[in-house]
Amino acid sequence: MTEAYNLMYNIVLGILGGMLCACLIRAVIGPRIADRIIAVNMMGTLVVIIICVLAFVMDEGYLADIAMIYTMLSFLSVVLLTKVYMGIYREKRRRAEAAKAEKEGQEHA
Repeated sequence: MTEAYNLMYNIVLGILGGMLCACLIRAVIGPRIADRIIAVNMMGTLVVIIICVLAFVMDEGYLADIAMIYTMLSFLSVVLLTKVYMGIYREKRRRAEAAKAEKEGQEHA
């Protein structure tokens, strides 16, 4: 019975690893910044799940603490990336509006 559980945990870890690789690919080649931010967030979630499965398989309680700490760090990194992205987006929008206003000003002159 234990061998069946170990096989199941190994299969689950393999699937999670494959999903982690897929998220990494999306983070690298994502067409938009928002796709990349979501992929990074999903990678953090998958890593936490992997750590929790390993904590259960290895029967090590400290790994659950590490998973909680990693969750907090992952959340903060996504919040930081989102704030940076929103600042860049607002700056681009301000520049576009200024260029449009300047262009309209030249047309009236």
